[in-house]
This record gives sequence, structure tokens and C-alpha cells, in this order.
Amino acid sequence: MGTWGSGNFDDDTAADHLSMLTDRLIREVAEAMDGDPVAIEPDEYWGVAVPCNLELLHLIASQNHVGASLPEADAVTGWKARFLDVWDQAIDGLEPQPGFKEQRRAVLARTFDQLADLAARRQAAG
Repeated sequence: MGTWGSGNFDDDTAADHLSMLTDRLIREVAEAMDGDPVAIEPDEYWGVAVPCNLELLHLIASQNHVGASLPEADAVTGWKARFLDVWDQAIDGLEPQPGFKEQRRAVLARTFDQLADLAARRQAAG
């Protein structure tokens, strides 16, 4: 086992654990995005959990710990288009409060964009 520091994420076992955790988050998003669009509507479980997973991935990967996986930037961009298309089609039926629709959509777009940007920077760095 390799250890390169005294931090909680500074050894091979921690890197393996982080890889398994981030891979699970990515797999869940990919499966939700490839599944029935109803499952990612705003009032459905994956309609809430997908953005949560994406933000968690961004937070974890932003720490630059060894082992943190990210999806391809193009995959995140594709997910964004699909997710927001479903969201746009479903949100009015939920009769949101004035201003919520625009504010929430901006948060959702930012969530996808920040992860895609981080993924693109990681891909460019090699």
C-alpha cells in the first residue's frame, strides 16, 4: 500500500474507496439519464437525485484527491440537454411559485456546467 501523506485521502486504499464512490455516483446518473424520461421529471426521485450526484461529484473532484473519477465532459453536456428538456416539459404542470422555475433552472444549468467544465479541464490536462 502506498502512502504519500497524513491526510485521510493520502493513500492507495483511500484512492480506491474514492474511485468506487465517484464511480457509483456516475453510474447512477448515467442509468437515470438512459432510462425512462419520467424518472427524471422534477417531482421524481432521479429528478432530484441526479443534480445532487452531479454536485457531489464536483465537490469531491474539486479537492484533487487521487482516485476521484469524473464522467467525460461530452457526457455531462448530453445529460444536461436531456435533463433540461425533460425538466422544461414537466415543470409547468407542477404549478411552481412565481420565480421558482427560472431560479431552479439556472441552478440546474450551473450544476451541469460546472461539472462539465471541471471534466473538460481534467481531460485537457491528461
